[in-house]
Amino acid sequence: MPLTIGVPRETFAGEKRVATVPEVVEKLVKLGFDVCVETGAGAAANFGDEAYQAAGARIAGGVADLMAASDIVFKVRAPSPGEISLMKPGTTLVSFIWPAQNPELMQALADRKLTVLAMDALPRQLSRAQKMDALTSMAGVSGYRAVIEAAHAFGRPFNGQVTAAGKIPPAKVFIAGAGVAGLAAIGAAANLGAIVRANDTRAEVADQVVSLGGEFVKVDYEEEGSGGGGYAKVMSEGFQQAQREMYAKQAREVDIVITTALIPGKPAPKLITAEMVRSMKPGSVIVDMAAEQGGNCELTDPGQLVVRHGVTIIGYTDLASRLSRQSSTLYSNNLLRLTEDLCKTKDGTINVNFEDDAIRGLTVVKDGEITWPAPPPRLPAAPPPKPAAAAAPVAKKSGHGHGAGEPASAKSLAILFGVGALLFWLIGAYAPASFLGHFTVFVLACFVGYMVIWNVTPSLHTPLMSVTNAISSIIAVGALVQVAPPLGEGAEGRPDTLILALAVVALALTAINMFGGFAVTRRMLAMFRK
Repeated sequence: MPLTIGVPRETFAGEKRVATVPEVVEKLVKLGFDVCVETGAGAAANFGDEAYQAAGARIAGGVADLMAASDIVFKVRAPSPGEISLMKPGTTLVSFIWPAQNPELMQALADRKLTVLAMDALPRQLSRAQKMDALTSMAGVSGYRAVIEAAHAFGRPFNGQVTAAGKIPPAKVFIAGAGVAGLAAIGAAANLGAIVRANDTRAEVADQVVSLGGEFVKVDYEEEGSGGGGYAKVMSEGFQQAQREMYAKQAREVDIVITTALIPGKPAPKLITAEMVRSMKPGSVIVDMAAEQGGNCELTDPGQLVVRHGVTIIGYTDLASRLSRQSSTLYSNNLLRLTEDLCKTKDGTINVNFEDDAIRGLTVVKDGEITWPAPPPRLPAAPPPKPAAAAAPVAKKSGHGHGAGEPASAKSLAILFGVGALLFWLIGAYAPASFLGHFTVFVLACFVGYMVIWNVTPSLHTPLMSVTNAISSIIAVGALVQVAPPLGEGAEGRPDTLILALAVVALALTAINMFGGFAVTRRMLAMFRK
């Protein structure tokens, strides 16, 4: 018998997202599930009940009716005690849970004999789990929204302008943390025309910052900052001191600071001190994206916009919810991919398979038993090193010094030169003298073109460039021969006007092709150069 997926209306204050959108409901129905949506569940995200019904969902009049009919519950925010009490024992809950920060919630879920899959517990180091990575989906939306909130509070265009009324300098934005949210913020601020700087403890993200139009600001302290699962780790005291000095300098110089630093299971690190806030220019803005976990700024008031020392500090905890329609669509797609993995048989039933590392990592409660934290996922073993290729045996030369001991390539080369010499002798013996002169120039042009192009550093051109430039060299040599008469000949040796004009045009076009080709290739290579 197919299971029923229930989608209640979110009751958390200010939450506008919904766990499933009509487009995804159609796909869940095709997997064999019944879908039941509480009336008004998608209204705040601009999804009406009619759209859900058209997609194949049933509409429940209230949360009690919904929970009574649901075998699986999809939510965005963790359930309230009242919602937990309405769930049937044995129900599977899929939601954000944050088990490290909510031990009482975990115990309540276990006492109700539920199976709980926490979307925030996904082992993100598994590449195949990226399709279910709701944290990344929400972080990207939040990073973009943080820039929009900063622009609204800043009260000045981000891009520089020169008008008849005066010059407006571009805004300077500093982003602390270049994870998914930070990179989204970098791209949005750069596209609005701001001068963007960013820092992260993970040195490997520097190229990503630059590729999005930002400048990576390095801390003057050498220490590796990569942690597990794509997060940063807690740095040493020496690094943190050097980082604080760099942040203090940036706070004095920039107009907007956006902080994104979070470490799983720990309070948000304090990056912006009260003293740094006092040093900022009046009218500056701080957007603290870590406000829900305590904030990266000492003066942040979670959930509120406050002004301290002339600086606007935004501590909103619902940035993703402020773009509710897009956030809901992304989150519901993540849940759909998870459901596809849980229901490989496409018969409307699920299998919480602990042999699957992604499912095991997500499962924090199984049939009333707390299973969090999950063991580390089994990453693929490194491929065994390839055995060293055996050295090719060296053929012994015969006593006569040639014959069977010679390499085959040398034989082929000797035969090729022999045939070529014979061909040249035949041409020289029977061809007209005028043809022989032109043929000699052609052969020399081929040789010179080959030597010139193939001796260029390989990184400066592609194989196609090599061939086209070799042909261009042949054309250039031929055109030069036509433009300049042979030595010892006067005006009678000069070509007529038409041939001379064609030769000059050929030289000009060849020069454009060769030099333009190298210029384009250099620009292409610069895109990939660190």
